[in-house]
Amino acid sequence: MSAPAASAAPFLTTWFGILDSADADRILDLISDDFSFSILFSTGGDTGTDFHGGRAEMEGYLAQREVGTRTHHLLTGSTVGRDELYLGEVRRAGVPEATFVASARLDEEGRVRRLMIGRSPAVLFT
Repeated sequence: MSAPAASAAPFLTTWFGILDSADADRILDLISDDFSFSILFSTGGDTGTDFHGGRAEMEGYLAQREVGTRTHHLLTGSTVGRDELYLGEVRRAGVPEATFVASARLDEEGRVRRLMIGRSPAVLFT
């Protein structure tokens, strides 16, 4: 399988690139004033954590992350108007750990208004 075009979901590709960097807090510059999100994070089994809210809760999510241990990789993405969809893989030290899906709705200035991400190790696409 060839690598997907980076322009398939340009905003989310940028978002995850920044999230994987040493300065992940820069993603806060990409959110709108009325931003809301939900990240359903599963590490397997019957449990999962739902991080959700607005800017303050995103700051809390960023503060609790393991920095530099996981990277996000695009498998396929699409854009329709101001909506982006992203199917990706989380890798730890280059080894696939989980699959995730992300959806974003952008405002007229190209900042994210709504973000929903689901992650699970139960199904890998590679």
